[in-house]
Amino acid sequence: MHAHLAAIATALACLAATGAPAQTYPAKPVRLVVPSSPGGGTDITARILAHKLTELLGQQVVVENRAGAGTRIGNELVAKSPPDGYTLLMGLSTLAIIPAVYKAVSYDALKDLAPISQAVSVPNVLVVHPSLPVRSVKALIALGKSRPRELVAGSAGTGTNPHLSMELFRSMAGLELVHVPYKGSGPGIVGLMSGEVAIFFPSLASAMPHIKTARVRPLGVTTSARAETLPEVPTIAEAALPGYEAMNWFGVLAPAGTARAIIDRLHKETVAALKSPEVRKQLATEGAQIVASTPDGFAAYIRSETEKWARVAKAAGIKPQ
Repeated sequence: MHAHLAAIATALACLAATGAPAQTYPAKPVRLVVPSSPGGGTDITARILAHKLTELLGQQVVVENRAGAGTRIGNELVAKSPPDGYTLLMGLSTLAIIPAVYKAVSYDALKDLAPISQAVSVPNVLVVHPSLPVRSVKALIALGKSRPRELVAGSAGTGTNPHLSMELFRSMAGLELVHVPYKGSGPGIVGLMSGEVAIFFPSLASAMPHIKTARVRPLGVTTSARAETLPEVPTIAEAALPGYEAMNWFGVLAPAGTARAIIDRLHKETVAALKSPEVRKQLATEGAQIVASTPDGFAAYIRSETEKWARVAKAAGIKPQ
Protein backbone atom coordinates (compact mmCIF):
# COMPACT_ATOMS: atom_id res chain seq x y z
CA MET A 1 0.00 0.00 0.00
CA HIS A 2 2.81 2.35 0.99
CA ALA A 3 4.61 1.48 -2.24
CA HIS A 4 1.40 2.27 -4.17
CA LEU A 5 1.04 5.66 -2.43
CA ALA A 6 4.72 6.40 -3.05
CA ALA A 7 4.26 5.65 -6.77
CA ILE A 8 1.28 8.03 -6.93
CA ALA A 9 3.26 10.72 -5.09
CA THR A 10 6.18 10.30 -7.52
CA ALA A 11 3.85 10.48 -10.52
CA LEU A 12 2.22 13.68 -9.16
CA ALA A 13 5.65 15.20 -8.52
CA CYS A 14 6.67 14.44 -12.12
CA LEU A 15 3.46 16.01 -13.43
CA ALA A 16 4.05 19.11 -11.33
CA ALA A 17 7.64 19.33 -12.56
CA THR A 18 6.64 19.09 -16.22
CA GLY A 19 3.94 21.72 -15.77
CA ALA A 20 6.13 24.11 -13.80
CA PRO A 21 8.27 25.49 -16.67
CA ALA A 22 5.19 26.50 -18.65
CA GLN A 23 3.51 28.15 -15.66
CA THR A 24 6.54 30.26 -14.74
CA TYR A 25 7.87 30.80 -18.29
CA PRO A 26 9.49 33.16 -19.04
CA ALA A 27 11.26 33.87 -15.76
CA LYS A 28 14.26 35.63 -17.37
CA PRO A 29 15.17 37.37 -20.68
CA VAL A 30 14.81 35.39 -23.92
CA ARG A 31 17.37 35.68 -26.71
CA LEU A 32 16.29 35.62 -30.33
CA VAL A 33 19.24 34.58 -32.50
CA VAL A 34 19.43 36.09 -36.00
CA PRO A 35 21.78 33.98 -38.19
CA SER A 36 22.66 36.94 -40.44
CA SER A 37 24.19 40.41 -40.19
CA PRO A 38 22.46 43.47 -38.67
CA GLY A 39 20.39 45.57 -41.06
CA GLY A 40 19.12 42.81 -43.37
CA GLY A 41 15.50 41.70 -43.73
CA THR A 42 15.82 38.90 -41.15
CA ASP A 43 17.34 41.26 -38.58
CA ILE A 44 14.76 44.01 -39.15
CA THR A 45 11.88 41.52 -38.83
CA ALA A 46 13.40 40.03 -35.66
CA ARG A 47 13.79 43.45 -34.00
CA ILE A 48 10.23 44.53 -34.82
CA LEU A 49 8.91 41.24 -33.43
CA ALA A 50 11.20 41.20 -30.36
CA HIS A 51 10.04 44.68 -29.31
CA LYS A 52 6.38 43.56 -29.24
CA LEU A 53 7.16 40.13 -27.71
CA THR A 54 8.97 41.88 -24.83
CA GLU A 55 5.69 43.62 -24.02
CA LEU A 56 3.54 40.47 -24.41
CA LEU A 57 5.83 38.03 -22.55
CA GLY A 58 6.72 40.44 -19.74
CA GLN A 59 10.43 39.67 -20.20
CA GLN A 60 13.07 41.27 -22.41
CA VAL A 61 13.46 39.55 -25.79
CA VAL A 62 17.03 40.33 -26.89
CA VAL A 63 18.12 40.02 -30.53
CA GLU A 64 21.57 38.50 -30.98
CA ASN A 65 23.24 38.41 -34.41
CA ARG A 66 25.31 35.29 -35.12
CA ALA A 67 26.12 35.62 -38.81
CA GLY A 68 28.37 33.42 -40.93
CA ALA A 69 28.63 30.26 -43.05
CA GLY A 70 25.46 31.04 -44.99
CA THR A 71 23.39 31.26 -41.73
CA ARG A 72 24.64 27.85 -40.52
CA ILE A 73 26.46 29.28 -37.45
CA GLY A 74 23.33 30.86 -35.94
CA ASN A 75 21.13 27.91 -36.90
CA GLU A 76 23.53 25.45 -35.25
CA LEU A 77 23.81 27.55 -32.09
CA VAL A 78 20.05 27.34 -31.51
CA ALA A 79 19.74 23.70 -32.63
CA LYS A 80 22.32 22.74 -29.97
CA SER A 81 21.01 25.03 -27.18
CA PRO A 82 19.08 23.74 -24.12
CA PRO A 83 15.39 23.24 -25.04
CA ASP A 84 14.14 25.57 -22.30
CA GLY A 85 12.55 28.35 -24.36
CA TYR A 86 15.26 30.91 -23.60
CA THR A 87 17.17 30.61 -26.90
CA LEU A 88 15.07 31.01 -30.05
CA LEU A 89 15.92 31.32 -33.74
CA MET A 90 14.64 33.80 -36.29
CA GLY A 91 15.01 31.27 -39.07
CA LEU A 92 14.78 32.08 -42.74
CA SER A 93 14.35 30.32 -46.07
CA THR A 94 17.99 29.19 -46.13
CA LEU A 95 16.96 26.53 -43.55
CA ALA A 96 15.25 24.71 -46.43
CA ILE A 97 17.96 25.48 -49.02
CA ILE A 98 21.09 24.51 -47.00
CA PRO A 99 20.61 20.70 -47.28
CA ALA A 100 20.69 20.97 -51.09
CA VAL A 101 23.80 23.16 -51.15
CA TYR A 102 26.08 22.09 -48.28
CA LYS A 103 27.35 18.63 -47.33
CA ALA A 104 28.90 19.41 -43.94
CA VAL A 105 25.95 20.54 -41.83
CA SER A 106 26.14 19.65 -38.14
CA TYR A 107 22.40 19.88 -37.49
CA ASP A 108 19.19 18.71 -39.18
CA ALA A 109 16.68 21.56 -39.40
CA LEU A 110 13.76 19.13 -39.62
CA LYS A 111 14.82 17.15 -36.51
CA ASP A 112 16.80 19.55 -34.31
CA LEU A 113 14.49 22.58 -34.39
CA ALA A 114 10.90 22.96 -33.21
CA PRO A 115 8.87 25.38 -35.39
CA ILE A 116 6.76 27.96 -33.51
CA SER A 117 5.34 30.11 -36.32
CA GLN A 118 6.25 31.33 -39.77
CA ALA A 119 6.16 35.08 -39.24
CA VAL A 120 6.18 36.53 -42.74
CA SER A 121 6.83 35.80 -46.39
CA VAL A 122 8.85 38.32 -48.37
CA PRO A 123 8.72 38.45 -52.16
CA ASN A 124 11.79 38.50 -54.31
CA VAL A 125 11.29 40.52 -57.46
CA LEU A 126 12.50 39.82 -60.99
CA VAL A 127 14.24 43.02 -62.07
CA VAL A 128 16.15 43.77 -65.28
CA HIS A 129 18.54 46.48 -66.45
CA PRO A 130 16.52 49.33 -68.05
CA SER A 131 18.46 48.91 -71.32
CA LEU A 132 16.99 45.43 -71.83
CA PRO A 133 14.21 45.79 -74.45
CA VAL A 134 11.52 43.97 -72.45
CA ARG A 135 8.63 45.18 -70.30
CA SER A 136 7.02 41.86 -69.31
CA VAL A 137 8.01 38.40 -68.11
CA LYS A 138 6.75 36.87 -71.37
CA ALA A 139 8.89 39.28 -73.40
CA LEU A 140 11.95 38.39 -71.30
CA ILE A 141 11.37 34.66 -71.87
CA ALA A 142 10.95 35.24 -75.63
CA LEU A 143 14.18 37.28 -75.71
CA GLY A 144 16.03 34.61 -73.71
CA LYS A 145 14.88 31.87 -76.08
CA SER A 146 15.99 33.87 -79.13
CA ARG A 147 19.44 34.49 -77.55
CA PRO A 148 20.43 31.30 -75.65
CA ARG A 149 23.34 31.76 -73.21
CA GLU A 150 23.57 35.48 -74.01
CA LEU A 151 21.53 36.83 -71.11
CA VAL A 152 23.50 37.12 -67.85
CA ALA A 153 21.71 36.67 -64.52
CA GLY A 154 23.25 37.75 -61.22
CA SER A 155 22.58 36.29 -57.77
CA ALA A 156 23.42 36.97 -54.13
CA GLY A 157 25.70 33.91 -54.20
CA THR A 158 25.45 30.26 -55.20
CA GLY A 159 22.71 28.50 -53.23
CA THR A 160 21.09 31.68 -51.92
CA ASN A 161 17.34 32.31 -52.17
CA PRO A 162 17.79 34.81 -55.08
CA HIS A 163 19.94 32.25 -56.92
CA LEU A 164 17.44 29.42 -56.56
CA SER A 165 14.57 31.80 -57.43
CA MET A 166 16.43 32.42 -60.71
CA GLU A 167 17.13 28.69 -61.27
CA LEU A 168 13.45 27.81 -60.76
CA PHE A 169 12.52 30.55 -63.26
CA ARG A 170 15.16 29.34 -65.75
CA SER A 171 14.05 25.71 -65.57
CA MET A 172 10.30 26.46 -65.76
CA ALA A 173 10.81 28.88 -68.68
CA GLY A 174 13.25 26.55 -70.49
CA LEU A 175 15.98 29.20 -70.73
CA GLU A 176 19.76 29.00 -70.94
CA LEU A 177 21.18 31.84 -68.80
CA VAL A 178 24.73 32.63 -67.70
CA HIS A 179 24.92 32.80 -63.88
CA VAL A 180 27.19 35.31 -62.10
CA PRO A 181 27.19 34.91 -58.27
CA TYR A 182 27.95 37.98 -56.14
CA LYS A 183 28.79 38.16 -52.41
CA GLY A 184 25.32 39.26 -51.32
CA SER A 185 22.31 41.10 -52.75
CA GLY A 186 23.91 44.57 -52.32
CA PRO A 187 26.82 43.91 -54.70
CA GLY A 188 24.46 42.04 -57.03
CA ILE A 189 22.13 45.02 -57.40
CA VAL A 190 25.15 47.27 -58.05
CA GLY A 191 26.20 44.77 -60.75
CA LEU A 192 22.73 44.96 -62.29
CA MET A 193 22.62 48.77 -62.26
CA SER A 194 26.09 49.00 -63.81
CA GLY A 195 25.08 46.59 -66.59
CA GLU A 196 27.39 43.72 -65.57
CA VAL A 197 24.31 41.49 -65.43
CA ALA A 198 20.90 41.92 -67.07
CA ILE A 199 18.65 39.98 -64.67
CA PHE A 200 18.45 39.70 -60.88
CA PHE A 201 16.03 38.34 -58.23
CA PRO A 202 16.68 40.46 -55.08
CA SER A 203 14.28 40.80 -52.17
CA LEU A 204 11.60 43.44 -52.71
CA ALA A 205 12.91 45.43 -49.72
CA SER A 206 16.42 45.73 -51.17
CA ALA A 207 15.17 46.43 -54.73
CA MET A 208 12.50 49.01 -53.86
CA PRO A 209 14.73 52.14 -53.62
CA HIS A 210 16.17 51.40 -57.09
CA ILE A 211 12.75 50.60 -58.58
CA LYS A 212 11.53 54.04 -57.38
CA THR A 213 14.44 55.80 -59.11
CA ALA A 214 13.92 53.68 -62.28
CA ARG A 215 17.51 52.36 -62.11
CA VAL A 216 16.09 48.83 -62.38
CA ARG A 217 12.87 47.67 -64.04
CA PRO A 218 10.54 45.24 -62.18
CA LEU A 219 8.81 42.57 -64.28
CA GLY A 220 7.29 40.19 -61.71
CA VAL A 221 7.23 39.21 -58.05
CA THR A 222 8.07 35.67 -56.96
CA THR A 223 5.21 35.12 -54.50
CA SER A 224 1.79 33.60 -55.26
CA ALA A 225 0.01 36.93 -54.62
CA ARG A 226 0.96 40.44 -55.71
CA ALA A 227 3.00 42.53 -53.26
CA GLU A 228 1.09 45.27 -51.41
CA THR A 229 4.02 47.66 -51.86
CA LEU A 230 4.21 47.01 -55.64
CA PRO A 231 0.60 46.26 -56.63
CA GLU A 232 0.98 47.18 -60.31
CA VAL A 233 3.64 44.48 -60.88
CA PRO A 234 2.17 41.01 -61.61
CA THR A 235 3.34 37.75 -60.09
CA ILE A 236 5.60 35.64 -62.33
CA ALA A 237 2.94 32.89 -62.07
CA GLU A 238 0.14 35.07 -63.46
CA ALA A 239 2.38 36.80 -66.03
CA ALA A 240 3.87 33.71 -67.66
CA LEU A 241 4.64 30.65 -65.53
CA PRO A 242 1.64 29.16 -63.65
CA GLY A 243 2.77 27.46 -60.44
CA TYR A 244 5.96 29.51 -60.09
CA GLU A 245 6.57 30.48 -56.46
CA ALA A 246 9.81 31.27 -54.63
CA MET A 247 9.26 32.62 -51.15
CA ASN A 248 11.82 34.30 -48.96
CA TRP A 249 10.42 33.75 -45.46
CA PHE A 250 11.24 34.30 -41.80
CA GLY A 251 9.90 32.42 -38.79
CA VAL A 252 10.50 31.65 -35.12
CA LEU A 253 11.87 28.26 -34.00
CA ALA A 254 13.10 26.72 -30.73
CA PRO A 255 15.46 23.80 -30.08
CA ALA A 256 13.76 20.40 -30.53
CA GLY A 257 12.54 18.97 -27.24
CA THR A 258 11.18 22.28 -25.92
CA ALA A 259 8.06 21.62 -23.80
CA ARG A 260 4.86 21.81 -25.83
CA ALA A 261 3.35 24.22 -23.28
CA ILE A 262 6.25 26.65 -23.89
CA ILE A 263 5.91 26.26 -27.67
CA ASP A 264 2.17 26.98 -27.35
CA ARG A 265 2.79 30.10 -25.23
CA LEU A 266 5.40 31.40 -27.68
CA HIS A 267 3.10 30.66 -30.61
CA LYS A 268 0.18 32.49 -29.00
CA GLU A 269 2.26 35.61 -28.27
CA THR A 270 4.07 35.55 -31.65
CA VAL A 271 0.74 35.48 -33.50
CA ALA A 272 -0.63 38.26 -31.24
CA ALA A 273 2.48 40.35 -31.97
CA LEU A 274 2.23 39.78 -35.74
CA LYS A 275 -1.44 40.73 -35.79
CA SER A 276 -0.97 43.92 -33.75
CA PRO A 277 -1.55 47.05 -35.88
CA GLU A 278 1.89 48.60 -35.18
CA VAL A 279 3.82 45.43 -36.10
CA ARG A 280 1.68 44.86 -39.19
CA LYS A 281 2.35 48.44 -40.33
CA GLN A 282 6.12 48.22 -39.71
CA LEU A 283 6.45 44.89 -41.55
CA ALA A 284 4.37 46.13 -44.50
CA THR A 285 6.92 48.92 -45.11
CA GLU A 286 9.53 46.14 -45.50
CA GLY A 287 7.40 44.46 -48.19
CA ALA A 288 6.62 41.57 -45.82
CA GLN A 289 3.31 39.70 -45.82
CA ILE A 290 2.10 38.39 -42.43
CA VAL A 291 1.66 34.59 -42.24
CA ALA A 292 1.34 33.69 -38.50
CA SER A 293 1.09 29.91 -39.06
CA THR A 294 0.64 27.15 -36.46
CA PRO A 295 3.69 25.13 -35.30
CA ASP A 296 2.48 22.10 -37.29
CA GLY A 297 1.73 24.23 -40.34
CA PHE A 298 5.19 25.79 -40.21
CA ALA A 299 6.84 22.36 -39.84
CA ALA A 300 4.97 21.05 -42.91
CA TYR A 301 5.93 24.17 -44.88
CA ILE A 302 9.66 23.81 -44.06
CA ARG A 303 9.50 20.15 -45.12
CA SER A 304 7.82 20.98 -48.45
CA GLU A 305 10.27 23.84 -49.11
CA THR A 306 13.24 21.54 -48.36
CA GLU A 307 11.94 19.00 -50.89
CA LYS A 308 11.25 21.70 -53.49
CA TRP A 309 14.69 23.34 -53.31
CA ALA A 310 16.38 19.91 -53.43
CA ARG A 311 14.60 19.32 -56.77
CA VAL A 312 15.51 22.80 -58.08
CA ALA A 313 19.17 22.43 -57.05
CA LYS A 314 19.36 18.99 -58.70
CA ALA A 315 17.80 20.30 -61.91
CA ALA A 316 20.26 23.23 -61.89
CA GLY A 317 23.21 20.88 -61.43
CA ILE A 318 24.16 22.40 -58.06
CA LYS A 319 26.20 19.85 -56.17
CA PRO A 320 26.47 20.09 -52.35
CA GLN A 321 29.84 21.65 -51.43
